[in-house]
Amino acid sequence: MAIRTPNARIRVQIRRKIDRPRVRPYGVLVARVPGTGHRPLVTSQGADAMGGRRGLRWAGACCLLAVFGSATAGPAGATADRGRAGSSTCAGTQATPGVLSGTYASGATVTGYCEVDGGATTVDGTLTVAAGATLVASYAKNDVAGSGTSSLTVTGNLKVGSGATLILGCEGAHYACTDNSGGTLNGSDHVGGNLVAHHALGVVVHLSSIGGSVTQVSGGGGVTCVKPASGPFATTGVYSDYEDDTLGGTLGGNLKVTGLRSCWIGMLRNHVPGNLVDSHNTFYDPDANETLANTVGKNISCTGNSPAVQYGDSGASPNHVTGNASGECAFTLASGTPVSVKA
Repeated sequence: MAIRTPNARIRVQIRRKIDRPRVRPYGVLVARVPGTGHRPLVTSQGADAMGGRRGLRWAGACCLLAVFGSATAGPAGATADRGRAGSSTCAGTQATPGVLSGTYASGATVTGYCEVDGGATTVDGTLTVAAGATLVASYAKNDVAGSGTSSLTVTGNLKVGSGATLILGCEGAHYACTDNSGGTLNGSDHVGGNLVAHHALGVVVHLSSIGGSVTQVSGGGGVTCVKPASGPFATTGVYSDYEDDTLGGTLGGNLKVTGLRSCWIGMLRNHVPGNLVDSHNTFYDPDANETLANTVGKNISCTGNSPAVQYGDSGASPNHVTGNASGECAFTLASGTPVSVKA
């Protein structure tokens, strides 16, 4: 049911155990589709029965149900608290996630485990995913109401804190939505300002528009592919990924990932009107660091990474760069095929 406050635009969705069952899966590893190019390879630290080093792709935010148990009704345990003036707080657990839905007039903060699956959601101002918290905004449908769509719009900045996880956006072609395992739907998610992650556990962004820049600094869970016992990375190991995103608009946004220590990263098919920087990152997966097929309006710089930027088994095309290309992403390399070409 919906509880309405004096501001008619703001409502809290409370889901009781009598509600229809909801499937809340987050991802599945399946045999890789050639040319899709995003997933951590499974290594000795993350062996899986579905292909090993042959290459597995993260099929999307869907279908991790087997890891977390059978489908359950969405209990009302923790929802966004919009009863107070000022910024609102969403607190929940993986078993009973909080729900961001409706309009938040003065920003919002995620302090627990929260989802965006209750319709169109707008945060006016800054949305903060606090230290250790998780926000999953990879739904296409309104699963609370049982009809309609879900989306997330942040008019200001989106901040991801230390040890926090952000899953933003989904796309049928490369990263199926949590509630659309068939891959027939896309998400619709927008950030008007910057996306900034400092020491975050993992940031996964698909088919989303970012009005400013994306900056991810440090964090990542360590140079390992060991799978956490729970959470969105329980079947893959911790990783970060940016695919099919549009940055900057007239602001000339940059995409910058530095000092990350994790299992895997991919940056593929993004539109970056400013600079792209992939620097001093270390990954356990030997197939990691596929920074490819991006359209870069200014310069690209890739330095000090292990492994170095590579095609791997992505099947992707080179980056198209208007300005300069340097380091591992230079137009000319002493050995190997360059991962960048002049636009």
